[in-house]
Amino acid sequence: MTIDKNNPLEQQNNPDRDGSSDSNVEASTRRRKKPRRDGKGSNTKANNPTTSTSRKNKTLSSGKDADQALATQAANPDLESGDAADDAAAIAEGGIKAVGNQRIIPFMKIEKPMALLSLLMVIGSIIAIAVNGLNLGLDFTGGVSADVRYDQPVEQVEVVQALADNGFDDAVVQYLGTREELLVRLPPQSDSVDGLNASLNKALSLPNNDVEISNVNIIGSQVGNEIYLNSVMSLVLALVCMLGYVALRFQFKLALGAVLSLFHDAIVTIGVFALFGFPFDLTVLAAVLALVGYSINDTIVVYDRIRENFRRVRGITPRQTIDLSLTETLRRTIMTISTVLLVVLAMLFLGGDGLFWFSVALFIGLLAGTYSSTYIASSIPLHMGLSRDDFIVKVKPEFEEEIVTFNDPKMFE
Repeated sequence: MTIDKNNPLEQQNNPDRDGSSDSNVEASTRRRKKPRRDGKGSNTKANNPTTSTSRKNKTLSSGKDADQALATQAANPDLESGDAADDAAAIAEGGIKAVGNQRIIPFMKIEKPMALLSLLMVIGSIIAIAVNGLNLGLDFTGGVSADVRYDQPVEQVEVVQALADNGFDDAVVQYLGTREELLVRLPPQSDSVDGLNASLNKALSLPNNDVEISNVNIIGSQVGNEIYLNSVMSLVLALVCMLGYVALRFQFKLALGAVLSLFHDAIVTIGVFALFGFPFDLTVLAAVLALVGYSINDTIVVYDRIRENFRRVRGITPRQTIDLSLTETLRRTIMTISTVLLVVLAMLFLGGDGLFWFSVALFIGLLAGTYSSTYIASSIPLHMGLSRDDFIVKVKPEFEEEIVTFNDPKMFE
């Protein structure tokens, strides 16, 4: 059968028999093997049905996320209505999904009972300090100190017992690097330096172990009072410096919560020593200052996560943000406190008399500090109105973008 190529009807009925039509079909179905001029790759991805399907699913997912953001805003009327689009974007990026897929521990659910417990502990500590007073050691009250050296290693218990048998009660004996060199501290004595040398030489003599006494010093009560005042001032200065650091590093609301939690830790530790009459000397004061540094470190970690979650996660209340932050830092807190407590317990049972009360103070303070970093340092800023606006930098009006239009005079000609 012969087909007239000049007849358009025959070409329309039999397009496959036309050579030009075949070439057009091949040209239309030919795929570009070279990359596009814009550098975004070949057309294979554009013609791939799998890619289009994934784009469609992504669009549907974004729609579902937007609906979830609207539902979240409806459930939380306190949220700003203008942040609906931002909430949808945050949900699409996985912000609020981190809350939905992770089990959040409601720490702030029991914040009121914990706040009442903290208040009672602080009031009880202040009353114990005011009524019982501190059992101040020789560093604060004054007394006698002497450097003692034995020819052979000696036990602290032997030296303390020898002093007690000769009328020197309440003696404190510490090693000075080796077990042959010791520091002996005694309460104030009425004897002169020469009389003390003879009395101590007789009291410290042990069988088959010669002793040599040097540097017998008598510390007056005036020096002890100066040390006591300087110790109190150092503690106050440490709290003020922590307040300034957290206020500059984070926010004043968080700084006030951190300082109050540090004051809670210090006053509870000192109150326990006053309640039970434990000796309070410079080693215990060093433990309290070390506790302040440790507690602020743990608090800073929690505050950093709170600031990050306020900026990253949207669509949840400030209370839920703090619960999320405390949940995320819980594992780190447990691991840190466990390792530190192992060291403290080792010093408590194996460190001897010189580190005993230092370890006791650290043990009490670590328990109080872990509790205060979770509740006091986080709940006080929450009650002061901590919100996302405290961590978002707002653009000043003079830096906002302005739209300027120019009228072309030729346009009206």
